[in-house]
Amino acid sequence: MTYSGEDILISSSKRETRRSQGAKIMWISFKCTRSLGLRTNLNVLNHLAQRGHDVYLLTTRAERRLPLDNSKVHLTLVPFRYLPIITPFLFAIIVLVYLPFYVAIRRPDIIVTETGPSIFSFVWNLLFSRLRFKTILDVRTTPVEVNDLRRYLDQIVFFRISVQIAKGMFDGITTLTNLMKREICEEFRIDPEFVGVWTSGVSTTLFDPKNYNGLDLKKEFGLADKFVVFYHGNFYYFLSHVIESIKLVKIERDLVLFLLGSGPALPIFRELVQRSGIEDKVIIHDAVDYKDVPKFIAMCDVGIVPLPDLPDWRHQCPLKLLEYLAMEKVVIVTDIPANREVAGKSRCSIYIPSVDPVEISKAITYAYNNREKLKEWGAFGRVITEERYSWEQAAKDLENYTLRLFQGNT
Repeated sequence: MTYSGEDILISSSKRETRRSQGAKIMWISFKCTRSLGLRTNLNVLNHLAQRGHDVYLLTTRAERRLPLDNSKVHLTLVPFRYLPIITPFLFAIIVLVYLPFYVAIRRPDIIVTETGPSIFSFVWNLLFSRLRFKTILDVRTTPVEVNDLRRYLDQIVFFRISVQIAKGMFDGITTLTNLMKREICEEFRIDPEFVGVWTSGVSTTLFDPKNYNGLDLKKEFGLADKFVVFYHGNFYYFLSHVIESIKLVKIERDLVLFLLGSGPALPIFRELVQRSGIEDKVIIHDAVDYKDVPKFIAMCDVGIVPLPDLPDWRHQCPLKLLEYLAMEKVVIVTDIPANREVAGKSRCSIYIPSVDPVEISKAITYAYNNREKLKEWGAFGRVITEERYSWEQAAKDLENYTLRLFQGNT
């Protein structure tokens, strides 16, 4: 869907003609180019550009090459080395100075920003209100309990200030999930019509099981006759429960837990594996380029996303879960709202009540005992991602929300 002059009534005929060909969208993101959060934004912006919109991204640069091949997104990168507290304010100052010049020259239709100090840059809204562009606050996470000053400022103080400013000055707010939308609307007393939702997504082209032969990589690692439980991504402490569960699983066929990634808990994992005497049952592999992740998923028998039942995770939309489902893999997941929102009651998910090692071992045993059905069950996950969680669909949802904002003025 593209914007048309019939749908969006504005005074300038020149801007009306341009909108009939697509909107001009500017996205302001403090997330460095190395972060997973920015990768999400890049995927959505790329698909918006492919749909005919003129898309600009202002962000910080932590690496030279962005994970956005063949993109039509216009990039403005600010080279920053991250310093807690200081760097966000420096970025906010740059945005404050840059924004009025950008608005005057580019005449955007939509500006999207995120929670943080840069929200103060939008005091310029009062001066530019006659230019008729729309402003949106995008929220990908809500505050959780923190115990240090930096996270307190970032996740609580600036979050609350950002939402209050958006509620009073902006044209709309977007969130990651319907659960998060409900949370924000209730806490800040916001009309649900003011808030839109666009979820995380997955590239159903990159994560397509038809493109990979999992048996080849399985043989390469000497796992041809093994039942492989797989996790990829950041190594959080709660993964230690999965490692502990491996020594509890009693199955005839050899079992292997394959961990792909890195993180602060890596030394703890290595020590735990050695102390438990399960070196032959746990493989810890270094992180690989994102484009190579699907071939690793292809070799596993079942994936696992053991998110604990904590506020950090309850209203999220886990990317790892979507990637397993797109690859037609059954996934062992904790029974929390975030996972239920995605997988529902489908057979592609095996729910566990907690991250207790005993519960995880039961789920692994169940998956093994039903290994002949896993391929059939996993096919349901592919349907879920194609219908609801592709990046194309996320871009459409965001596009439809912005269109509704313009129609609200007619």
